[in-house]
Amino acid sequence: MAADGYLERRDRIEDYFDRTAAQAWARLTSDAPVGRIRATVRAGRDTMRATLLSWLPADLHGRRLLDAGCGTGALAVEAARRGAQVVGIDLSPTLVALARERLPTDLGAGSVDLRAGDMLDPALGEFDHVVCMDSLIHYDAPDAVRALTALAARTRASIIFTFAPATAPLAVMHAVGRLFPRGNRAPSIVPVAERTLRRQLADAPALRGFPAARTRRVASGFYTSQALELARPNRGG
Repeated sequence: MAADGYLERRDRIEDYFDRTAAQAWARLTSDAPVGRIRATVRAGRDTMRATLLSWLPADLHGRRLLDAGCGTGALAVEAARRGAQVVGIDLSPTLVALARERLPTDLGAGSVDLRAGDMLDPALGEFDHVVCMDSLIHYDAPDAVRALTALAARTRASIIFTFAPATAPLAVMHAVGRLFPRGNRAPSIVPVAERTLRRQLADAPALRGFPAARTRRVASGFYTSQALELARPNRGG
């Protein structure tokens, strides 16, 4: 996919997570004590991760799974322990290196292959399931749909992703973020109206074989994200 909007945002996200936020992200994704605000984010992410994993088959032996935006690898590890052959990819080489340090050895029949790069790289091959946990929340709806379209071309069963639902609290945080100096800003989260996103997904020809299925919104203090499953009929289990 060669959309300029996607590429520009991708480069900003890579720079932020690989430099500005790497240390904070390492702490957030550990069991180290954190402040009240980050504790709500940690709890929300834990709940969301558990939700996405619950939508995958309990037995993933023989399945290939892409953890797109794997961060420090928590979801990839749990999927591998169910037997999946997981490719975890993230834009940040720093976070991928941390994920490798944390990777346990007791994965049973599963495996985790961690890489730094673009989740849309066709060289990654084909997958049974793709999970994008909070890796599309920095893109507007058209760019997110184009990314999902590219992933669908290499996915056999289901794509599970999250988006930032357009809510009043998120709109306020988005506005406040614009007050910070540009050099200190995180790549802004782009709130998307669920109805708008569903309409654009339904209008994408390449996604017609992936009707929207389950959805769940997780709101925990400063963390708000909504999961949506795109599943081929009779292929998601």
